[in-house]
Amino acid sequence: MRLHRLKRLFVGTPLPTAQQRHERLGKATALAVFASDALSSVAYATEEILLVLVLAGTVALSYSLPIAIAIAILIAIVVSSYRQTIRAYPQGGGAYIVSKDNLGTNAGLVAGAALLIDYVLTVAVSVAAGVAALTSAVPFLFRYRVPLCVLAVVGVAVANLRGLRESGQLVAAPTYLFIGSLSVLLVYGGAGALFNFIPEAPYQHHPPGLHGVGLFLILRAFSSGCTALTGVEAVSDGVPAFKPPEAQNARIVLTWLGAILITLFLGITVLAYDFGLVPRADETVVSQLARHVFGGGVFYYVIQAGTMLILLLAANTSFADFPRLSFFLARDRFIPRQFATQGDRLVFSNGIVILGGVATVLLIVFRGDTHALIPLYAVGVFLSFTLSQASMVRRWWRLREEGWWWRSWLNGLGAVVTGFVMLTIAATKFTDGAWIVVLLIPTLVAAFVVIHRHYEEVAQQLSLEGFEPPPPITNTVLVLVGDIHRGVVKAIQYAQTLSPNAKAVFVEIDPERTRRLEEKWGKWGMGVPLIVLSSPYRSLLGPLLEYIDNLQKDPHRMVTIVLPEFIPARWWQLGLHNQTALLIKGAMLFRKNVIVTDVPYHLTH
Repeated sequence: MRLHRLKRLFVGTPLPTAQQRHERLGKATALAVFASDALSSVAYATEEILLVLVLAGTVALSYSLPIAIAIAILIAIVVSSYRQTIRAYPQGGGAYIVSKDNLGTNAGLVAGAALLIDYVLTVAVSVAAGVAALTSAVPFLFRYRVPLCVLAVVGVAVANLRGLRESGQLVAAPTYLFIGSLSVLLVYGGAGALFNFIPEAPYQHHPPGLHGVGLFLILRAFSSGCTALTGVEAVSDGVPAFKPPEAQNARIVLTWLGAILITLFLGITVLAYDFGLVPRADETVVSQLARHVFGGGVFYYVIQAGTMLILLLAANTSFADFPRLSFFLARDRFIPRQFATQGDRLVFSNGIVILGGVATVLLIVFRGDTHALIPLYAVGVFLSFTLSQASMVRRWWRLREEGWWWRSWLNGLGAVVTGFVMLTIAATKFTDGAWIVVLLIPTLVAAFVVIHRHYEEVAQQLSLEGFEPPPPITNTVLVLVGDIHRGVVKAIQYAQTLSPNAKAVFVEIDPERTRRLEEKWGKWGMGVPLIVLSSPYRSLLGPLLEYIDNLQKDPHRMVTIVLPEFIPARWWQLGLHNQTALLIKGAMLFRKNVIVTDVPYHLTH
C-alpha cells in the first residue's frame, strides 16, 4: 500500500484509454518536446569543433567557420529530406519503419539498433553537458557532477512517466528560455562585434590549404561538429503524438527546428571566432561567450541557466522516442513484448525505465564526462539517417508518385551526404570509442533475430492449426508437508476441492520428526493419506522428484503439487524462515505436466 501511494505521488493517478487523444501535442509544445535534443546540441557542437582544431594550434581555429557552414548546409539537407519522410509516412516515419518497409527487415533492424543506442547516448551526453554548464557557473559543484547527472536522469524519467503532455509542459519553458536568451546573446554580441563596443580577438587566419593541419584533422573536427544534427529525426519518429493534422503540424515544427538550429549554431561559431575563444577544460565555450559579452552579470547566469536546463531536459526527446521505437520493435516481436505495454499514464513505462537505467550506468562509468561520451555519439544517428534516406529513394522509385523524381534526388542527396558523414565519424573516432558502437549495433541486431525466432517458435507450438484434441488426462493431487499446522490444514482443505483422492507427501529426514507428525496426522489430516518418502542422504528434492517420475510413467497423468506456505506480517521477516517453497517451485518450473499451487497462510504479527 505504501509503494502504491508513493507511485501515485510521483507518477500520478491512472488515465483512461479514452484520454489518449487529449494527450496530443500542439506545435509550440511539440517543438519543445521533440526539438530540445537537437537545439541543445548547439551548446556543445561548436566547442567540439574547436577542441579538435586546437590540436594543430590556435591558428587552425580559423577553420571553424567553413566547417560550421558545411554543417549548416548538411542540417538544411537532412531537414528537407525528413520533411519528405513525414509526408510519405504520416503515421510516423522513424528510420526503423521506413527502412523495414523499403529495404527489408535486416535494414530496419540495423536502423532500429542504431537509434536505440543513439537515444541512450543522447540522454547521457545531454545530461553530462547540462551538468558541465552548471559546474562552469558554480565551480565547487564539479566534484559532485556524477550524483547530479544521476539525479537529473531520474527527474526527467519521472516526468515522462507522468505522461507525454506533462513532460511537454516541463520542457517548454526551458526550451524557449534557451532560444530567447541565446538569441539575445547573438544579437547583442553581433552588434558589439559589428560596432566595436565589445572587444574582438579573432583567430589568426590560417594560410590557404591544409599545410600544418591535415585533412584528417579537418574531417575529425567536422565529424565532431556533426553532433549538432542529433535529434533532427525525432520529429518524424513522433508524428502520432501531434494534434491533427499530424503530418502537416510535424512538417511545420521540423522547419522551425531547422531554421532555429542553423541560426543558433552558426551564430555561436561566428561569435566564438570573432572573440577569439579557445576551449577550456573548466568552462564551456557558451559560458565563455556569455561572460565575454555580458560580464558576470545577471544575464550571464540567465544564459547559463537556460543552457543547463535545455541540456538536462534534452534527454526528454529520447524519453519520448525510445519507448515509441521500442513499442514498434516489440510489436514486431524483435524485443520483449513488455515494451509494447502502456502504463498508467498512457506512456510506454517499461521503455522509459530501461532507458533511464542504462543511461545512468553510462554516466557512472564515464564519470559524467561529456568529451568521453561524445566519440560514442552520432555514429548510430547518421547510420539511421543514411538508411532512412536511402529507403525513401527506393520508395519514390517504386511508387513514382507526383514529384517523385525531384523528391528522390533530394532524399538521394541526403543519403549520400549522411552516409559520407557516418563513414567519416566512424573512421576518425574509431579508436576514441566509436568502435564500441560499431560492434554493439550488429550485436543488438543478432539479439533481435534470436528474440524474434523464439517468439515465432512459441507461436508455432501454440498454434491450433492441425492440432487434435489430446486423450483424457488424470490428475494426482499431492500436498507437500513438512509439519502439521494451520497453514497445512488450509492447504489440505484446498487440495480436497481439487480431488477427493488427494494425498499428502512428507520427506523423512529425521525419524523422530516423522513419528511426531504421524501422531498428529490422525486428528488433523482430515482423512487424507500420508505418504512418507525416505531420504537417507537428507535431500528434500531427490526422493520427491523420484516419486513424481514414477507417477508420470503414464504420459497422460498430470501432477498437481499443493504447497502450504505461511507469509510473515513484515517483509524483513521473510529471510528468517526456511524458503523451502521457493526451492520446490524452482525445481518444478521446467518439468512437464507438473502444476505447482501455492496456498498462503498470512500471519497477523
